[in-house]
This record gives sequence, structure tokens and C-alpha cells, in this order.
Amino acid sequence: MDRLLSMRVFQKVIDEGGFAAAARVLDMSPAGVTRLVTDLEQHLGTRLIQRTTRKLSLTDAGQAYLIRVRSILNEVDDADAEAGQSSSELQGVVHVVAPSLFANYFLATRVTEWLARYPKVALHLHVDPFPQNRVEEFDVTFMLVDEGFDANVVARPMATTEYVVCASPDYLKRKGTPLKPQDLQGHQYLRFPWQASSGHAARGMRLSRLDGTQEDTEVPMQVVLQAETYETLFSAAIRGAGIAALPRFPARNFFATGELVHLLPDWIFGRYTVYVAFPTRKLIPARTRAFVDWAFEDFAQELAKRRDALGGIH
Repeated sequence: MDRLLSMRVFQKVIDEGGFAAAARVLDMSPAGVTRLVTDLEQHLGTRLIQRTTRKLSLTDAGQAYLIRVRSILNEVDDADAEAGQSSSELQGVVHVVAPSLFANYFLATRVTEWLARYPKVALHLHVDPFPQNRVEEFDVTFMLVDEGFDANVVARPMATTEYVVCASPDYLKRKGTPLKPQDLQGHQYLRFPWQASSGHAARGMRLSRLDGTQEDTEVPMQVVLQAETYETLFSAAIRGAGIAALPRFPARNFFATGELVHLLPDWIFGRYTVYVAFPTRKLIPARTRAFVDWAFEDFAQELAKRRDALGGIH
């Protein structure tokens, strides 16, 4: 059995969500993919994947094994790339995971700039609303975390900004415009899941004065939508579904177009920081270091150009 090939096939089955999909990507037969994964399980003496007619799921052993396999395959790919590349030209793949907000509003919009600088380094971008749980699986993890976040990961802060209260003009026309936090009571709340478990009222908002001069104010609200992506909340808010606490970046873009109204500008829902985290393995490939350096440089330049418009990100 070619163990390295079996590891790659196992990882691809999970990444692609099935044996047939992995076979297409790998240009192999589905039977061949199935056989390699079965041989791997027999070699290990344990089942890695639970198979049903509708979906695949990892066993506990499979989940632990996948983390180690990703690390091993990354090291192999890194060694091949380091041996094959000239000192002046980076090549290979950087595996990145990020929440959809950062993936869509920063990384996806800057890929052209990255490829102009490093045309032979591809980005494999995975989207996860809670990527802080997957740091060991990827070369680079972008996390958007609130104040007080504490985890045993190697991370560098990129920027800090606030969550601000927003609604569409249409919603405000129908339901009225809150002029103070207490006016939010009874309004429809569009909520991101972590907001329910981060110290905020189970069915409402806790707001803080932007200048920190008053105690926090908690206001009960009716949760009408909970979604794991901020894009969903932006879309629902723009269409008049309710009031949401959304990241100032990129909410400021929708304030400028008039699609959203910034409510209670002297109050914030909280602050969050964008972090870049790395797996604990010691070797960081040159292409990964180059990507992180570029991300910091490019993000800083973007913020510098738009500092006034973004209203407070730093």
C-alpha cells in the first residue's frame, strides 16, 4: 500500500465531501478511491469514515487522524517546494481558512494583487464561521474574535474595530427609529450565533458607550433570525428584516449607499480583532511567510486609504 497516496486520497475525500467527488478531482475511479481509503483503515485497524447513503462523517479517530495527515502532507509538500524552487521564485500552495466576512470582503478582492506578486503560489481558501477551532489544519488561519478571547494558539493581531447597530430605511419606516438603547426593546433582532453565548442577553443586545463613560445597557429583543454568516445578516438587514449588530467594516460601505442606517452612533455592541494564527509545527514555509507579510502590508495599506471612510478601524 502506498501510504502517502492513501493519506492524500483520504484527505481529498473529506475535503470534497465524498468518494465520487474526490475521484473526479484526483482523476481516479471511485472504486480506486474507495479501495485506498479501505486499505488505509485496515492498515490502521480502525474506521476513519462513517458511510451512509446520504453523507460521510468522520469518526473520532478519523478526525484526529485527519489533523495529523494534513500536517504530514503539508510538510511533504513544503519539502518538495523548498527543494524545487529557486531562491527568487516562490511556488506551491498556501492553505488558508477564514470566516466568510474576511474571505469575501478582503481576501477575494485582493487575489489579483497577490498573484501579481507571486504568480506561482496558489491560495486554497476554506471558509468556516469559527476557524479558531481549525488552526492546526491549515497554514494560515484568519480569525475575527471579540474582546476577551483567549486560546492557546500562536497569533498576531491585524486590526481592531467595532460592531455597530444597523437597520434598513424601510425597516425603520415601518417600525420606528430607536434614538436610545432602550428604544430597541421589542424590535426584531438579526443575530450571529456567538452573540447568544458571549455575555449578551439571551434574547437581546448589550450595548456599551463608545467613549466608555457609562455602564453597559442590556435591552431585550425578539430574535427573528440567527445565521452563521454575516453576509446573511447583511442581506436580511438590507431587506428590512430587522436590526443587527454588524462589523463596522464593511457596514460603512452600506451606510454610504443608503442601504443601511447606522443607529445609536454613540453606542457599540462590542469590539473585535482580526488575528492571523499559525499551526504549532515549527517550520513555516517561505511562501506562507510571504503570504502573511503580504496580507499585513496589503491590509494596512487598504485601511490607510480608507481610514476616514471606515470610521474607526485601526
